[in-house]
Amino acid sequence: MRSSLQLEAFKAQDAQPRLQDPEANPDGPGEEQSQKHHHRPPRLPHHQGIMLLATFKLCAGSSYRHVRNMKGLRHQAALAIGQELNRRAPGGPTPAAWINQVRSHGSLLGSQLEDTLYSDQELAYIQQGEEAMQRALGILSHQEGWKKESQQANGDEVLSKVIPDVGKVFRLEVVVDQPLERLYEELVEHMEAMGEWNPNVKEIKVLQKIGKDTVITHELAAEAAGNLVGPRDFVSVRCTKRRGSVCVLAGMATHYGEMPQQKGVIRAEHGPTCMVLHPLAGSPSKTKLTWLLNIDLKGWLPKTIINQVLSQTQVDFANHLRKRLQSRPALEARC
Repeated sequence: MRSSLQLEAFKAQDAQPRLQDPEANPDGPGEEQSQKHHHRPPRLPHHQGIMLLATFKLCAGSSYRHVRNMKGLRHQAALAIGQELNRRAPGGPTPAAWINQVRSHGSLLGSQLEDTLYSDQELAYIQQGEEAMQRALGILSHQEGWKKESQQANGDEVLSKVIPDVGKVFRLEVVVDQPLERLYEELVEHMEAMGEWNPNVKEIKVLQKIGKDTVITHELAAEAAGNLVGPRDFVSVRCTKRRGSVCVLAGMATHYGEMPQQKGVIRAEHGPTCMVLHPLAGSPSKTKLTWLLNIDLKGWLPKTIINQVLSQTQVDFANHLRKRLQSRPALEARC
């Protein structure tokens, strides 16, 4: 059974015009743009395009041989310019266009960088978070091959699929009777409080915040399956993005020197994973939540136990999240 991910948010079609390098396309807009003149932003005059390209090269350090090896600074300059160009472009991408752009072109980095200069390590974490988002959305975009693991009376559904070079992944599809902002508030802004309402999580701690969208976290999971699955912990980089009415929370395992492996706890790993939130079509006060779960629990565990634990973890999460949202008054939140 195909999920509502077939909504426009996950159609692999980008109906919005893109800014193009004047050198890459000197003869004018491409076929896609020429077919959609009513959406096309005004084209820069030729002399302004040349000046813009020269300014880009100057700021990015590519015009001076002695700064060409300063990769971190060049990278940030280029991304900052890309961010400003996107900001000044008329209109903006639709949710479907943006998600397709994330998955296909990896252009989100520019929107993460502010005026702060980041270290090479911080840039690496930002890039890793972006990679996790692209890979996870790529998995969700392929609708074929999903098998139903469980169907709850309230409509909650867990599906699974075996991905080459990744393994078995699980997908939770639920509708929550709360607006998107409430879920964002609980899952992102109050992430460290998850241990208070989700029994499968003992603790989540933010180890480092990089810019406004990227964090490094340490998560300690509780025992599962009647203690057959002992305590696990995870060190992950997480990236959060919103475009229009679509909000994506993504992450994957990373290395963080200040959080070495803990004694008596198995260090498990999140593969590329994500949650996609968007208002339910026709009912904006409700939220459609899709959770792609991809975990390597490590250790010696039978696959049957692993599959049972992971699918049940998703079902439990949805139930506990609903109870949490119902028990706490709504606070103003913004993605």
